Amino acid sequence: MSPNVEIYTWSSCPFCIRAKALLDRKQVSYQEYAIDGDDVERENMAARANGRRSLPQIFINDQHIGGCDDLYELETEGKLDKLLQT
Repeated sequence: MSPNVEIYTWSSCPFCIRAKALLDRKQVSYQEYAIDGDDVERENMAARANGRRSLPQIFINDQHIGGCDDLYELETEGKLDKLLQT
């Protein structure tokens, strides 16, 4: 069973691009929500992300992971693969 990975992005955001690149390298499928200029969708994202409005915001199996740095930290600590296997 593959994980449910969701990522909220802006198309030109370098952190968003970097986070998606890591997921792509790991061959992880994800649902991308490009919310460029969509204030309503950004509010919905913030509600899911404990008030965080920065981009990207990443969720794995409905668990809020955080942003790009949080994703790379999980990878560095060897914890990302375990989350992706659930």
